[in-house]
Amino acid sequence: MERSRTSLMVEGREVPLCLFRPAANRSTADGPLPGLLYFHGGGFTSGSVEEVEITAMALAESIPALVVAVGYALAPENPFPAAIEDAHAAAVWLAERAGPLGVAGHDAGGHVAVSLTLLARDRGGPEIAAQALFGPMLDPSLTRVGDGEGSVTDCARCYRAYLPEAALRLHPYAAPLESRRLGRLPPILIATAQNDVLRPEAESYAARLIDAGVPTEVTRFAGVSHAGLANHPPALAAAADFFRRRLTGAPSHPSSNR
Repeated sequence: MERSRTSLMVEGREVPLCLFRPAANRSTADGPLPGLLYFHGGGFTSGSVEEVEITAMALAESIPALVVAVGYALAPENPFPAAIEDAHAAAVWLAERAGPLGVAGHDAGGHVAVSLTLLARDRGGPEIAAQALFGPMLDPSLTRVGDGEGSVTDCARCYRAYLPEAALRLHPYAAPLESRRLGRLPPILIATAQNDVLRPEAESYAARLIDAGVPTEVTRFAGVSHAGLANHPPALAAAADFFRRRLTGAPSHPSSNR
């Protein structure tokens, strides 16, 4: 595994990028490796590229792909839409250096990934071929939560930091579950944890995408926490299989735990 670091400047902010490239797979027969942007969790207010090394390395090796972990701007110092502008700049950067582009994220990083697909669609690029979400935060109203593990109070605090103005909580990039325009989005895999308080909203989003005609796969995992979902081997195997099919056209891996 080759690891390197670089950064981008976006609206005066330095956005760190950590790159993971499988050493034995610098390119494919048809061109450069696919690219995958990965967005860490942390409820919009914490987290870093260093914290997702295990996940990024596993995906880079098993797809294989050039995986780029993005250190997007954090709230409350940098509220919405700073994180998705950072994400879009990283997507433009990676699209110039890799093959087909995918995006993935956990927790708030799943929200950033979703927002990026909406923004890229509306701006006419870069083209995103697939997306995978691990236990994403998607609903600032918190009206679709379940009774599993996790704190609704903590989620509300995170959303207040990220969306300090109440009106922002209805913006389609901030509240994808409320958006009336979910068509023309890339195929998606949503991985949820059985007892996660956020599971119902993630699965509600999947249902809305299906209604909008977006190719959608949902996989629910038992016996794993919200925090552990992004490093859960069966969830990583499912995501790798999904990206392998969507980014390289390879058939489903027979050992995929889905």
